[in-house]
Amino acid sequence: MTQQSRTGGQILVDALQIHGVDTAFGVPGESYLDVLDALHDSGIRFIINRQEGGAAFMAEAYGKLTGKPGICFVTRGPGATNASIGVHTAYQDSTPMILFIGQVGNDFVDREAFQEIDYRRMYGQMAKWVAQIDRAERIPEYLARAFQVATSGRPGPVVLALPEDMLISLATVADTRAYQPVQAAPSDAQLQQLRSMLATAKQPLALLGGTTWTQQACADLQQFAESNHLPVACAFRFQDLLDNAHPNYIGDVGIGINPKLAARVKNADLVIAIGPRLGEMTTGGYTLFDSPVPRQRLVHIHTDAEELGSVYQAELMINSGMPQVCAMLAAMAPVDAAAWKHTPAEAKAELAAYQERPPIFQDGQAPLDLWQVTQEIMAQAPADTILTNGAGNYASWAHRFYRYGGMRTQLAPTNGAMGYGVPSGVAAKIVHPERTVITFAGDGEYMMNGQELATAVQYQAGVVIIVFNNQMFGTIRMHQERDYPGRVSGTTLHNPDFAALAQAYGAHGEVVATTEEFAPALRRALAHAKANNLPALIELRYDGNLITPNATLATIRANAEKAQAAQ
Repeated sequence: MTQQSRTGGQILVDALQIHGVDTAFGVPGESYLDVLDALHDSGIRFIINRQEGGAAFMAEAYGKLTGKPGICFVTRGPGATNASIGVHTAYQDSTPMILFIGQVGNDFVDREAFQEIDYRRMYGQMAKWVAQIDRAERIPEYLARAFQVATSGRPGPVVLALPEDMLISLATVADTRAYQPVQAAPSDAQLQQLRSMLATAKQPLALLGGTTWTQQACADLQQFAESNHLPVACAFRFQDLLDNAHPNYIGDVGIGINPKLAARVKNADLVIAIGPRLGEMTTGGYTLFDSPVPRQRLVHIHTDAEELGSVYQAELMINSGMPQVCAMLAAMAPVDAAAWKHTPAEAKAELAAYQERPPIFQDGQAPLDLWQVTQEIMAQAPADTILTNGAGNYASWAHRFYRYGGMRTQLAPTNGAMGYGVPSGVAAKIVHPERTVITFAGDGEYMMNGQELATAVQYQAGVVIIVFNNQMFGTIRMHQERDYPGRVSGTTLHNPDFAALAQAYGAHGEVVATTEEFAPALRRALAHAKANNLPALIELRYDGNLITPNATLATIRANAEKAQAAQ
């Protein structure tokens, strides 16, 4: 417990070390120069980003990967507004994160001084807690609370503003202990009720999602599923909670859900939802379950007591962290599963059929087969490869056809934030330099934070980025053709040569336009990233008409025109 005079910046960095911080992300600003100076000799890695949105995304990805709060520093005003996208992502994805923002000095506050914003009002609805530290002697208290809030219950982002004059003021204050995340656990009575409900079911299904998962929690859940022969689905962008090759894994419940899996969810007589919020994406726009009382008997287990019953009134609601509940489920005596023992194999076969080459590529006319691209990645990349992506139709090739190898092989935003793919891929490679990291990015997605390729080169993060270039904002174009057929507006893109751009940054870059070109290009990219600890980029140039695995833009437009004519 230090008792000596220190600047506010030094007290803050000392507190970060006490709480186990090893890496921080950010863009420097004069508003927190004393923090930057204290970081100089701290041993904490400060990753310099090219834009605050990229820095916040990297911090959020760090939080997902490690379970520890991702740390981000940005300057006031424009820096804070740029970083808000990462905070919103952390909030909807329930990711632990702490954003530190430089602030005007207390002598200038409330004058709309240069770059001044009231961060309590700005971030109030997208963070678990927002505060400003006005006195240096209270820094240890505020940071202990920030780490505690960010990691306890439903994890999420915390925002702390740091007035300039506070950071350079001197204070004598004791340090705190390291934070201790707090999670609830089920009662024995709740576990007994869950077991009784499972024992009387005929068509049960487990649905996994959310955060606070650990490797052990995933292993315990797998044991529970195996012992009770349960079919297991994963919520939107949480497909890595169970190895997709496992016999009990039956697919993901999210955008583009397998219709047969959707039917299984609707027809289940018991759904055990372990971790997910049961939000719009995971419930098919709130159609897979009736609201507020589902047709299915529902057990809802979540880290946040306030989430339970907020939309769906489950028959059994359990407030618990995932390690706590999964350990108890693994230890629970199995029930007689004779009524549904056959279900996992049947549902697994349905998933296999859904993952076969889609009709739009079966005639062999498309020069570049995106289904084959995904198959080739699975053939060449190790099972523990981390696959990252942002938002866009291109991500469906990963979500539907890629088989994630288990806990923390998937990084993707559930809030649909574009620009996430590249920063999260770079962060993943920084956190796990020994693992292969591959990023899927649409052309529009890449252009939002592609400048973080410079960060990857600077810190020797050998991520492999695959850019899906169809020269449009594809998801919006798809909806445009559905609702306003033939009236293209605001969705066409004129792109740079992505491969040449990557080379300009100091990365390896190639263009692929045919299926035959992809496999050797991927081998070169993976080899370059591994041998040189530098990023590689493959630009896929393909027909934008191939908008989804299920449909072409021409088909969508024709169907919309036919429907309009019939009205």
